[in-house]
Amino acid sequence: MQVLLISLFLLGYILIAFEHSFRINKAASALLTAALCWSVYALFSTDKEAVTHQLEQHLGDISGILFFLLGAMVIVELIDAHDGFELITRKIRTTDKRKLVWLISFITFFLSAALDNLTTTIVLVSLLRKIIADRQERLLYAGMVVIAANAGGAWSPIGDVTTTMLWIGGQITAANIIVTAFLPSLVCMLVPAFIISRGMKGNVSQRPATLQNKNFTHNSRERNLVFWLGIGSLLMVPVFKTITHLPPYMGILFGLGLMWVLTEMIHSEKDEREKGILSVNHALRKIDTPSVLFFLGILLCISVLESTHLLAAMANWLDKVIGNISAISITIGFLSAIVDNVPLVAGAQGMYPLAQYPTDHYYWEFLAYCAGTGGSILIIGSAAGVAAMGLEKINFFWYLKKIGWLALLGYLAGAAVFILQDSLF
Repeated sequence: MQVLLISLFLLGYILIAFEHSFRINKAASALLTAALCWSVYALFSTDKEAVTHQLEQHLGDISGILFFLLGAMVIVELIDAHDGFELITRKIRTTDKRKLVWLISFITFFLSAALDNLTTTIVLVSLLRKIIADRQERLLYAGMVVIAANAGGAWSPIGDVTTTMLWIGGQITAANIIVTAFLPSLVCMLVPAFIISRGMKGNVSQRPATLQNKNFTHNSRERNLVFWLGIGSLLMVPVFKTITHLPPYMGILFGLGLMWVLTEMIHSEKDEREKGILSVNHALRKIDTPSVLFFLGILLCISVLESTHLLAAMANWLDKVIGNISAISITIGFLSAIVDNVPLVAGAQGMYPLAQYPTDHYYWEFLAYCAGTGGSILIIGSAAGVAAMGLEKINFFWYLKKIGWLALLGYLAGAAVFILQDSLF
């Protein structure tokens, strides 16, 4: 049974990793693999009820992550539908190349921590398309956006899905991951930003009229209100969890409920056609549902490996072969540049129980940093990279040559800072 489970999982993993080559959506591959793996486990087990009970337990834990992602996605879509992100992007007026590198990097870094790295990348790359005419110039900035978005998401419990998974799973707490991972993540962003800015001279070839002539579908009061309530709802989730001790998805659902009531009140005098894209109903249709189903599938795959004790065996093997938890985390970071970091972190969560590495242990915190930032080394290694690749048609080998080595330097520099910081404090 174990050989069959591993074979099915690896086959599914290959389909997920090379979805563009096979032209099969990774959500479909993940769901099919999950169903097959659990079916094999059930068929080979003598206690069918115990398997069902294990599945229900895992599904209860997984649903917390899915509801959190669902609520966050809808809130972000509502902000975007009301042009809320224009409050940030319209502040970028400089044409100096070096200043623009630093401005874009810092905006991306902190916005990613408040939203998530995927949404932030889409917003910033879309902005770059509006203000920079020359494509070759724009690609360098887009590469920097990918690095900064992944670095910014790594130190925030709501900034990257893998950090969110560790937070919801009880491996880290919100306050502690911010304190411990902020400086390494900042260094991870600063190193490539410094190198890129040193090679920049003069002013960008700008297209300012594009932003100035944008036609808004609603007034600035609505835009400001939805933006600040949406950002506030996201930022208050860790506070909500600290005060109530309820799971994070309850905080995000509370924020979504507030946003829903507010938008209904704002547009109460409009008919359904006038509401259009401004309603929660439209936001629910627009969110990236395949991504939610992908997380469901891949987490169910990992859970069956955990239930059959295969992950525990993998942990023992890593301990014997590598032995050092820092080296294991750094290796996972490198692997996340090749394959999706979600199953890697989910696997790591199942390999080491909290009894071995308790909440806020060095291993979990370092894992959050490595899994979150290691994906920047390759364009296909993170959701942010894939989004930028799709928006700007970035070539894999161009990114590897121009940006990949910068991301690698930043990743290793941040890892060194993390290890040094832990040894000192």
